[in-house]
Amino acid sequence: MSLPDELSSHKIQFYVTTSYACGYLEGRASQSLVATPHHLVSQRHYNDLIKKGFRRSGKFTYKPYCELCNACIPIRINVKNFISSKSFKRNIKKHQHLKASVLPLSFHENHFKLYMEYQKTRHEKSKTTDDEVNQYSEFLLQSNIESRLIQFEDQDDLKIISFVDVIDDGISAVYTFFDINDKSFSYGTYSILWLINWCIEKKLDYVYLGYWIKESKKMNYKTHFKPFELFINNEWRSFNSEHDTIQLLNNIK
Repeated sequence: MSLPDELSSHKIQFYVTTSYACGYLEGRASQSLVATPHHLVSQRHYNDLIKKGFRRSGKFTYKPYCELCNACIPIRINVKNFISSKSFKRNIKKHQHLKASVLPLSFHENHFKLYMEYQKTRHEKSKTTDDEVNQYSEFLLQSNIESRLIQFEDQDDLKIISFVDVIDDGISAVYTFFDINDKSFSYGTYSILWLINWCIEKKLDYVYLGYWIKESKKMNYKTHFKPFELFINNEWRSFNSEHDTIQLLNNIK
């Protein structure tokens, strides 16, 4: 499969994967539309694709392409319109002691250790294997485009790691993990607020947050950053609440 635009002239093709278990909605099958060969997806191509709802995992650029489901909706924050609530301002103040460092993609033992601790708690994993080291590297440390990792430290203690892509109009949050033992902190929220401020400093317009799924509680936090934009019917639309979004989706159906 190919797309009828300039990408096809660069010999980039698009194929649909076989079905696999959905990682967000129990009992559902997923498929993805993947750009191939991955080494031909340049920074310029990715700049265009992410605006059309694609995303990156390792070297692969993809978007959900499920035959019987359209629950995954691309979401982004227009930083120029973002409204910082009182709770967000308190969050920033509470975490302002953290030192942020923007680094190139590279393997760090303490990063991987924090990643495994996060995975064990969130996904009930109990062992670390060589295969998991390889999966971590393939998932987060391989990229054809301009990608960075951002580490947040409390003095010498590592607290948050965010992997991001830098594109021509914004920052795409690829994956974030953090110290889940600090129950009194909201590291996930803070990492997004930090990216919003970073975008403003870099004079970029958007923070891309991947996909929002209304049936998934794991995705609820993404619509807390208002107003947010969703990619619906091949265009980005702005919303002020999850309720407004659900009403529109019901009308479309």
